[in-house]
Amino acid sequence: MSTAEAMRLMPGSSLTYWQVSETAEARYDVADSPMKGEMDPFFFLTKEKNFIPHEYPCRTRFAADHRGRRPEERGSFEAERNWLPFGARRLDLSGFWFRPTRLASWARTVVSAAAAGTARFRLATCGGAILFVNGKEAGHLSPYVRNLETAADFTAELAEGDNEILVFFDDLAERDTRYYIQLDWLAGPQASARLPFAAPEGAVRAVEACLSAMHFDKPAYTGGDVAVTLPRPLPKAAKASVTVEGDFMSHESLSLARDLAAGDATLPLGPADELPADFRHFNIALTMDGFTASRVLGVEIAHLSRQGAAPADLAGRIEEALAEVSEQGEPDTVCALARLASGRTGEKTEAMIERALPAIDDCWDCADFALVPLIWSRTRYGSDLSSALRGRIDEVIAGYRYWMDEPGNDVQWYFSENHALLFHTAAYLGGHLLPDTRFRRSGRLGREQSQVGAARVRAWLDHFEDWEMAEFNSAPYFPIDLKGLCALHALAPDADIAERAGRGILRLLEIVANSAHQGVLTAAQGRSYEHTLRAGLSLELSAIGRLVWGAGTYGARFHALPQLALCLRDHGLRLPAHLAERALWQKPTAQEWAFKQGEGGFAALYHYKGRDFALGSAAHYRWYDWGYQETLVHGRIGAEPQAQIWINHPGEVIHSGYGRPSYWGGSASVPRVQQYRGLAIVVFDGREEQPDFTHVWFPAAAFDSIIRDGALAAASSGEGRLLLRASDTLEDVTEGPSTGCELRLAGRKGRWLLRMGEAGDGRSLADLVNRFKDMNLEERDDGLILVEDPAYGTVAFHADGSIFAEGRRLNPSEWTVAGRREEFGSASQRE
Repeated sequence: MSTAEAMRLMPGSSLTYWQVSETAEARYDVADSPMKGEMDPFFFLTKEKNFIPHEYPCRTRFAADHRGRRPEERGSFEAERNWLPFGARRLDLSGFWFRPTRLASWARTVVSAAAAGTARFRLATCGGAILFVNGKEAGHLSPYVRNLETAADFTAELAEGDNEILVFFDDLAERDTRYYIQLDWLAGPQASARLPFAAPEGAVRAVEACLSAMHFDKPAYTGGDVAVTLPRPLPKAAKASVTVEGDFMSHESLSLARDLAAGDATLPLGPADELPADFRHFNIALTMDGFTASRVLGVEIAHLSRQGAAPADLAGRIEEALAEVSEQGEPDTVCALARLASGRTGEKTEAMIERALPAIDDCWDCADFALVPLIWSRTRYGSDLSSALRGRIDEVIAGYRYWMDEPGNDVQWYFSENHALLFHTAAYLGGHLLPDTRFRRSGRLGREQSQVGAARVRAWLDHFEDWEMAEFNSAPYFPIDLKGLCALHALAPDADIAERAGRGILRLLEIVANSAHQGVLTAAQGRSYEHTLRAGLSLELSAIGRLVWGAGTYGARFHALPQLALCLRDHGLRLPAHLAERALWQKPTAQEWAFKQGEGGFAALYHYKGRDFALGSAAHYRWYDWGYQETLVHGRIGAEPQAQIWINHPGEVIHSGYGRPSYWGGSASVPRVQQYRGLAIVVFDGREEQPDFTHVWFPAAAFDSIIRDGALAAASSGEGRLLLRASDTLEDVTEGPSTGCELRLAGRKGRWLLRMGEAGDGRSLADLVNRFKDMNLEERDDGLILVEDPAYGTVAFHADGSIFAEGRRLNPSEWTVAGRREEFGSASQRE
């Protein structure tokens, strides 16, 4: 298709090339007021396009003033950046704002009409927007419902030739915010979209082609040089400006500048050991012939060369963990606590604390994550801090908003279980630290605040002991829960709370060990992100595994590692010996682990592993509902942490975006997933407004060998094997951010079959393919799905979630929170 044909507007086409103004941001403060509500263990079980009903007072006031009214134009259009679509239909400026913040932007594009006539457009947004055509207002919409899209149709008169389209849009940002517009062409005279940029078309197309095709030359880096491959090099000399950032909670960034010569096929970024560890986003802006555009790529960086093997004894690993966080961790209150606990006092440590205080004082969202280790530092190591800093810390502790029933104007997330634990822990421990101080927002004395916090902590522990994690089995939220539980175990003045918190710590570690493969969590997860799924080496659970069972590696972001180390060193926590055996499974046998999590046991979870592979899934979970951030099936083979796969339906086509679900994190539509040992089926039934493909993360470079043949993909790593069979031809993604790491299946109703195995008696990958390649899903009208498995025989997946195979019945409705763990004979013989 020619460029002209691609830009021709047909009914349903979207306008996707924009000049965009700088986004104006202004604090939005309303009078402090309390809220009503409690922890909501079901908040993410959404059905209506991920709409979450909890509303802050700031939104209530904003909606009363602005919803249903013409948006208030602010500023005027002045091009600040150029937006290229890379396959997306929206102009998407989504992000994360820690305080209530008013946003306002202008965007401009051009439509060229073959003749004058009336055109009809559809404009969609979550906030408010005004559409102008050739300077005349065509209409507006102003739903202002947080993160819930609304659309309206407008007509406008077009002149022959070029017509300027201008959109003003705004919203109130509250933490994760979908801030975008989508403008669709519905009808009108023959017309085409035009590039709106003040630059030669050749320059625009060259930069677009380069950004569209570029990708990292590896799926992850453990050393060596980091480089971006440019399959479509620029034809002229250019400049690259690169900003390296962490996830939305990271406040550290690094800027790089590089010159590119005409035809350069590589953009070198430097040695991995000189770039920050963890999963990182690289915002790469290219400038050529006066035209600048950018794209975000994500990749994991792990500093393995300096880490080596973990110390053999626990005492050595504790010392190592405290040193690693102290010297290599991002500077925050967790790092400061590690430094204080290991004798690294002084100006550098105090500067970390000083830097964190304004955000806590201002009640930024996620400030509770920073407050709990701050209270620990002040409680145990206050004498090592200057008197001025101690006084400032005490002011912040007394001025903080500890729960939604206290007055405030913030967007702290009170509703999830992990945040609720930290709020209550901070109130309990902070009040106990300052018993005679009046806490500003509640009006209570510290001892009274502590009593309220203790009651809420006990209620939280009651809920946890009954139902465990609402955000079930979630890699990013194990450390958050451990952060609160470790603080309670170490600092609680009440023995019952300290003892219960210690039991909670051990239970979370047991769950991780049961669902780990060679130390790395491999399981279905209730909330996931691209940056936690793709981080096989630098995720904090890997560092925690290194501490508790001697295998794993460190990243640079920590929530709970030093606190867990201190519980082991100073506060009597003792680890059961069997955790390491389960996490680092080396037996020739296989383990089957089935349990439930979440209030009412809403998530039934299944996991099966041998020495050389692991596979985990959510059983009979919300089939075909609108998804949020759930990863429903996850597998890993061999000893290489990156040799992993998961299958999902992307929630958006923007890579490394802020959608929930995003491209890799979560699933737009929740598939039917059922698993029997090393066999899983994944059946999608998506909605029309969702992306028109499902896909699998399949990092070819992480595997020892692969076999690809149409609808089949197979891979080996060490002695582990896996085979995928899709309902139609799988497309290898060969350009763009996921080059060499993604296989796509067209359509929203794809069927996938996944089979894991081991080499066993010297069987090659080709042997496994020959043995399992003819397996298919036989679907019956009553919802029964049958699979003939060469090892398991007939496996019957029933519509009620139960499974029959090998004379056994697996019924998720019978599973319990405590769980059932069984060990079976040789995994290789069974596979």
